[in-house]
Formats: sequence, C-alpha cells, structure tokens
Amino acid sequence: MNPTFHCAFGQYISDFIQEKHTLGFPYIESGRILRCFDKFCTDNFPAEPTLSAEIGNAWAVIKPTEKSVSFQNRLGPVRELAKYMNRVGKTAYVIPPELSPKTDPPYQPHIFTEEELKAFFHEADSYPVNPRSRIRHLQIPVYFRLLFCCGLRPQEARLIKLENLSLRAKNLIIPESKGHRDRMVVIPEELVGILEKYYPFLKNEFPQSEYLFPCQRFGGAAYTASWVRKSFHECWGNCHFELVAGNSPRPYDFRHTFATYRIYKWMKQGADLRSMLPYLSAYMGHSCISHTAYYIHLVPEFFSEMSGMDMNLYASLIPEVAHE
Repeated sequence: MNPTFHCAFGQYISDFIQEKHTLGFPYIESGRILRCFDKFCTDNFPAEPTLSAEIGNAWAVIKPTEKSVSFQNRLGPVRELAKYMNRVGKTAYVIPPELSPKTDPPYQPHIFTEEELKAFFHEADSYPVNPRSRIRHLQIPVYFRLLFCCGLRPQEARLIKLENLSLRAKNLIIPESKGHRDRMVVIPEELVGILEKYYPFLKNEFPQSEYLFPCQRFGGAAYTASWVRKSFHECWGNCHFELVAGNSPRPYDFRHTFATYRIYKWMKQGADLRSMLPYLSAYMGHSCISHTAYYIHLVPEFFSEMSGMDMNLYASLIPEVAHE
C-alpha cells in the first residue's frame, strides 16, 4: 500500500509510484525520495497545484554537505514524476539536466590487504557486549562479512529483510538495486554457517523484526548509515595501522575489495574475463558492465606479482572512469 501524500498534487505521486509497482519496480529508495519531496512541497509550497518551475528549481539546489552523486539521485525520481504528470495530462516542470553539477572526481578505492582484513575482522569478532544493545557485538562481524564476502553495498546489507534471505537456498534477494531490478546474491558456504549461528540470537532478541540487522534503539527497525560508519571506524581504529596513502578506508571499500580480489583470481588462473565479467556484473548489481571492468586496472596496482602483466590484453575492457 502506498503512503498518503499531502502536497496539492500528491495523488499524482501516489499514482506514479503505483504505476512503477505495476510494472515490477519495487521503487523503494525512489519512493523514499518522493516522500521527502512531498514533505518539501507541503512545507514550502502548500498551495501550488502542480510541480511548477518554482518548486523544481527550489528542489534542485545542492545542499552544503551533499555530494554531486547524491544530488543527482535526489533529482532523478522528481524528473520521472514530472514526465509522468505531463504524460497523463497534468502540466509539470521537468528539471533540466544542466542543473546537475559536475560529477565529483573519481574516488580511488582502498583495497584491503589480507593483513588488514585479518586484523579488522579480529576486532569485529572481539567487539564488546553492550547491555543496551545486546546483540550488536554479534551483528557487526556478520554485517561486515556480508560486505566483503558478497560484495554488497553498505545500504543493501543494512536493509536486508528476513523475507529476502534463504539460508536453506544459500541466497538473498536485493530489491531494487541500482538498475531498479531485484537481484539474487549467492551466499558463500562459510558465511551461511555464520548466519545460522547468528539467527537464533536475532529471533530471541527481536522476534517481531523484519530486518536482519535490527536496532534496539529504534524498536527493531533497521540501523542507520551512521551506525555503519561508527562501527567501521571503531574496528578499523583499533587495528592501529599506519595512515594509508590516498583515501582513508571506508565501509564501501569492502565491496571494491571483493571485486578486485575476484578479478585477480580469474586473471591469475588465465580465465577469459570477457566471459566472466557479465556474471560478476550481474552479481554485484552493476547497471553497466564497464563499472565492473573498472576493477581490472586496480589488480596490477595492488598485487605486486601481477604488476608485470601485459595490460594491453585487457585494454578494450577497461573504462576510462568508473561510475559505481
């Protein structure tokens, strides 16, 4: 059931989301953005009967702490809504593409070494018990292993619902990934065993929660992104590694490490990357195979034993810039 929208053209928002659902799009994250947009319109333009240029241009103002990719993601659903409204006969303003800022410089990911991974997961496994959040010390090692072992995006792992997880089938469903389609992720055998040990504690502590990682403070709702960052930096800080060159490690880098290690193994085995990359691309939920091929150039930079390889063999596969 769609939530109620309160702005003057809220019915169009509701109908638009319903159309997306009918077409098979879960539209979860985009729906959340449109709920924020509805509140924005209700608070600032309560009498405006349609999505006008005034509303659109006011929405299309980048926030001081907002990155360009987040800003563009915020504009996308509102553009789609305006196009829908025009299509069904309600005049609406489509935010022009030129209002989007230039993209941020490509982020150079941190690829964790085996030593760093061993140290990090030792700290995660040793996380102290908190009487105010009685299973957090169990959640942290499971959560970060999902990022590294399955290459999930931090938000995807954080919002996993139990209905989308099958330990018997050893897979989980990620709804509405970046291509706006559900995808299935196979869970490694070792991680299935870890999840099976965690599950009884989860159900005992949160018998009614629908999430794999519920928060005590939020009454069983999912943790926020700040929990992920805080937990990561606590564990990483306790590793006491010297400052790394380039960008500091972040939770998303487990996903980058997963992809780089996988491609490294294939290259070392002499596998045909043209045949293998489509599978990895689908597994990771990339909207374009070039986003997966981006990791090829990280392999010789990270693994010294591959540094002398002839990268011309893979030149046609490697994109100039990655847009994960």
